[in-house]
Amino acid sequence: MGTSFADFMGYGASFFVVLSFLLKDLKKIRIINLLGCILFVVYGVMKGEGNLKSMYWPVIIPNVILCFVQVYHLAKKD
Repeated sequence: MGTSFADFMGYGASFFVVLSFLLKDLKKIRIINLLGCILFVVYGVMKGEGNLKSMYWPVIIPNVILCFVQVYHLAKKD
């Protein structure tokens, strides 16, 4: 069994989430983490292969929430 494009999306998402923990600038952390969360959402949808019941909801739901959290903090004015 080979590695699918969806799997590469998952690996990329993991990379960006881990990378966000290595940064010090809060804005960069939020941007990199947002990218990782978006990729995790795409991964969860792609692994479901268009079937709503087989999507990876435990991956999709928290990452959608985190996307909104990151966008909120990036958009708010201090």
